[in-house]
Amino acid sequence: QVQLVESGGGLVQPGGSLRLSCAASGSIFNAMGWYRQAPGKQRELVATINSGGTATYADSVKGRFTIYRDRAKNTVSLQMNSLKPEDTAVYYCHARVFLKGDYWGQGTQVTVSS
Repeated sequence: QVQLVESGGGLVQPGGSLRLSCAASGSIFNAMGWYRQAPGKQRELVATINSGGTATYADSVKGRFTIYRDRAKNTVSLQMNSLKPEDTAVYYCHARVFLKGDYWGQGTQVTVSS
């Protein structure tokens, strides 16, 4: 019933920009955000935004990434600027539903390379 579908991943050169989008359906979500996972590493927080519109960013992306949420449409996007090779990972959309749990998208690959 609850589904999160990411789009916008791809290959980009260092210093370039990319925008990820997540289309959510099936519920009203308390918080939404983006996580990423590189090979051999654990999944880590990239950015989240709560129901009040307060955004939280990982130190590694602060000042370069911006998260935006359209609450009425249950969508969340991530604008990524000044991309670095270290940003290469599978990016996952995440949403939390009160008293029900966490939901994840299938992931979209972001590769930053020349």
